Amino acid sequence: MVIVLQRVSQASVSVASREVSRIGRGLLLLVGLEEGDGAEEARRMAEKIVHFRIFPDREGKMNLSLLDLRLPILSVSQFTLAYRLQRGRRPDFTAAMAADRALPLYKAFLQELSRFDLPVFDGEFGALMEVSLVNDGPVTFVFDSHREKRP
Repeated sequence: MVIVLQRVSQASVSVASREVSRIGRGLLLLVGLEEGDGAEEARRMAEKIVHFRIFPDREGKMNLSLLDLRLPILSVSQFTLAYRLQRGRRPDFTAAMAADRALPLYKAFLQELSRFDLPVFDGEFGALMEVSLVNDGPVTFVFDSHREKRP
C-alpha cells in the first residue's frame, strides 16, 4: 500500500460535478493498492494513520493525532500511486492491484479506519474524481507498506 497523507483544513471529492464527500480539518488520504497487499497491510496502515502525531499542540509542536482530536478522514483510492518508472517516460502500472481485488481490500482499509470511531468518508472507487483540498502547513507524508518491510 502506498498512501499519501495530507493534513488539511478542508477537502472534498466530486464525481461528474457532483460532490460526494467533504471534510473540514482532518486528513486526506490518497490510497494506492499494489499486488501483494492484503488485510494485514490495511490493518497496520490504518493503525499508523490514526495514531500519527502531526497536529499541533498548544506550543505548535506536532504532538497530537487524529484520535486525540477526533478529526475526520477523507480517503480517495488512487491506483496511479502504484506506478513504476524504470525506463522511458511513461509510468508502468503493472504493480497496481486489479480493481476486482482492490475494491474489497480498499473497503477493508476503510473498515479498519472506522474501527477507531472516527468519521471516515471516501470518494467513488474507480471513478474519475476531482479532489479539492487546502493543505494545512503544508504537511504531507508518504506511507509505503512495502518500503517499511525492508531493512
